[in-house]
Amino acid sequence: QMLGCFVPMHTCIDNCIHTFAGVQLRAACDRQMKELRAIYGYGYEQPTAVPMLTDAYNLPAKKVVHIVGPIVSGRLTPALEKDLADCYTSTLNLCAENGLRSVAFCCISTGVFGFPQQRAARIAVKTVQDWMQTHEGQIDRVIFNVFKDEDREYYETLLS
Repeated sequence: QMLGCFVPMHTCIDNCIHTFAGVQLRAACDRQMKELRAIYGYGYEQPTAVPMLTDAYNLPAKKVVHIVGPIVSGRLTPALEKDLADCYTSTLNLCAENGLRSVAFCCISTGVFGFPQQRAARIAVKTVQDWMQTHEGQIDRVIFNVFKDEDREYYETLLS
């Protein structure tokens, strides 16, 4: 729904971002989704890997990129892996198009969406490295902001 997590006290990154950004962020997401539903119909849901940009409000950033990652409810497939890579690529493209010189990524889809953490880390690092090589000078800094120690270990290994 692109409106953030609605489970009170849930410790997911989505809830953290929306909580610390302030109520303005949920309101901005709601406005954008209403605009999209006015165009595409009431039942419109943001597709996987299509980013949405808002102001960051009370966060120490200029913008927040919102993206729906793939949901793994069974076996991990090449299509789901491509969807995850597309999340990173489309986010980087949106940042570059909007003159944003840095971006911090959480571990997309590895929480309740069930994407295996280690495979997700490999996809994230490879996709970002490939994008940075083919879009030299468009983004200066990419941060992988992990939520769990296990994820930190995966990223440290991949980036060393």
